[in-house]
Amino acid sequence: MESAEDVQYVVVHGYRRAFRIAGSGPALLLLHGLACDSSTWSEVMPGLAEHFTVIAPDLLGHGESDKPNADYSLGGYANGMRDLLTVLGIEKVTVIGHSFGGGVAMQFAYQFPDRTERVVLVSTGGLGKEVSPLIRLLTVPGSSMAIAAATALPWRPLVSGGLRSLARLPLSATRDLGEVARIYESLADPAQRTAVQRVTSHVLDWRGQFVTMTDRSYLARLMPVLVIWGRDDMVIPAAHADLAPTEISDVHVLADSGHFPHKDHPDRFIQIVTEFIAARGPATYHRGKWRTLLRRGDQFELESVPEQPLAAAPAIR
Repeated sequence: MESAEDVQYVVVHGYRRAFRIAGSGPALLLLHGLACDSSTWSEVMPGLAEHFTVIAPDLLGHGESDKPNADYSLGGYANGMRDLLTVLGIEKVTVIGHSFGGGVAMQFAYQFPDRTERVVLVSTGGLGKEVSPLIRLLTVPGSSMAIAAATALPWRPLVSGGLRSLARLPLSATRDLGEVARIYESLADPAQRTAVQRVTSHVLDWRGQFVTMTDRSYLARLMPVLVIWGRDDMVIPAAHADLAPTEISDVHVLADSGHFPHKDHPDRFIQIVTEFIAARGPATYHRGKWRTLLRRGDQFELESVPEQPLAAAPAIR
């Protein structure tokens, strides 16, 4: 079995994609958040790999993947994940996304329901407008020069060291500052900084998130959804968990946890995910149900749709 620590590479569409893969069994696709990389899953990947094949990529523009002048939209990322899985010979996955990666996970499930068995959203974006002011600042004109100055070498070690020292304080407000220090250091790379700002421009502005799943949340009725959040999240409010389609979702808000519940409580995270997958069978794509749900929105009963796939609908003129 490959180690979760080993980074592998594959070229897709001319760009190098870095990823970690470990374990065997049903496939899990782990998608990290903005300005992070696949190492964010290091505490949970070995435990999950005892039961599943776990694939954790560095999204394009992040980590050890290439950082080209390319498509950094949610749809572009979803396409990239489909193509990576295809190259790896993996047909279907339970997709797990953290923060911005949760938005990619939802987009992947929306674009490729036939390849998605379940969705797990971890402190996810895309459920509401509110987001940390620091992230909103990335969209302000001139912010790139400001970030370049703020991450310059003379004071970069002092700032990152100070953030890590504050993270050791037993305070909920400082809990995530160790991860913030890693993100701060990554933004010193001009290519990563440009990629991150391109990402943010697709989903939010200085007022907050403008791309959410709320208008399409009824589609989750066709797929098992798990939501995990940290109660002390200072980046995206834990109250956004209430905006998930709870009538068909499992929702866990963990005490003594911030924006990275998979790092704050890795054993509990593994347990929740493993039990969810054991209890909720994989979604089976049914074209007739999908079509009817799209046509009628949330105003119909799934049981009223026949189980046999419908014949192709006549062309709409």
